Amino acid sequence: MKAVLLAGGFGTRLRPLTLNTPKAIVPIFDRPFLHYQIDLVRQIPEIDEVILSLNYQPERIEQIMGDGSAAGVRLRYLIEPEPLGTAGAVKFAEPHLDGSVIVFNGDVLTDIDLAAVLRLHRERRALATIVLAPVDNPAAYGLVETDGEGNVRRFLEKPSPDVISCNTINAGIYVLEPATFDRIPRATSWSIERKYFPSLVERAETFVAYVHEGYWLDIGTPAKYVQAHRDIMDRRFDTAPFHGRPPAAVCVAADARVSVDTELRGPCFVGTGSVIEAGARVAPYSVIGPACRIGKDVVVDGGILWAGTRVEEAATVREAIVGHGCTIGDHAIINAGAVLGDETIVTSYSRIGP
Repeated sequence: MKAVLLAGGFGTRLRPLTLNTPKAIVPIFDRPFLHYQIDLVRQIPEIDEVILSLNYQPERIEQIMGDGSAAGVRLRYLIEPEPLGTAGAVKFAEPHLDGSVIVFNGDVLTDIDLAAVLRLHRERRALATIVLAPVDNPAAYGLVETDGEGNVRRFLEKPSPDVISCNTINAGIYVLEPATFDRIPRATSWSIERKYFPSLVERAETFVAYVHEGYWLDIGTPAKYVQAHRDIMDRRFDTAPFHGRPPAAVCVAADARVSVDTELRGPCFVGTGSVIEAGARVAPYSVIGPACRIGKDVVVDGGILWAGTRVEEAATVREAIVGHGCTIGDHAIINAGAVLGDETIVTSYSRIGP
């Protein structure tokens, strides 16, 4: 059995962070995002290979993920000759499939019981199963309507309030049968959501929904990317590196060097090889990635710093995201909402953000 992770997107909503780092491998603390999806796939012992369907900077993903052994799986890389859409990417992987296939969108962080989804798919002898997630504001989303037995009946694209009949949205996780792939044209951009799934409904084929009431997040915007870190620190999504730690934990890598005069207030994270000098203050929900250097009297207040970033004396990073290898000059202030791409240099005493 195979899993296909759709990791070919450009990550435009996360730019400039994704100019050099595809969305699939943006760091969540000190792990590439793909590792969290692979953790889910490993729930199913039958899955003997994970296929990564790629288009944007595939060499960067392969450089980080390798053969998959570090993540405990075997990886196969398929590089689309051009963007093929969600269904087109699955069709491209078809020659390597050997039965039911689990498909993930490349931006979903969730604690779903994947084995339960597969069990429902088999019990119903479905040709396709879609995972749905309930939302508080259904008017802001495209909705998926089901009947009383969990059969998918129709898709509503951001409906007006007077026609809303449900609050469930596509969660980007599917179990599909390759027998249905004959309707997907080869070498053509084709959508699972807009073309493949509607064909199942139109033909009255067995197409069922699994409603996931637990944690689910699309990490594809800066705000959601920040939320993912905070949810993990607060145990709303219970996983490494905060799994098993007490509330408001201060998580510091064993080889990080932190001055005794530093103030660390949890929950916060300091990655491997990082150095924090005297007088620095690291406030709750701050994330300092690997090999960073935090100078004297620096304040990091809810900021997320990627690997190799240097923050000079008395600078402040407040609820901003700072990419790889940046330099923040002394006494500079990076304010909430700022997103700095890799290798940005902020000169001394500069102010960025409102």
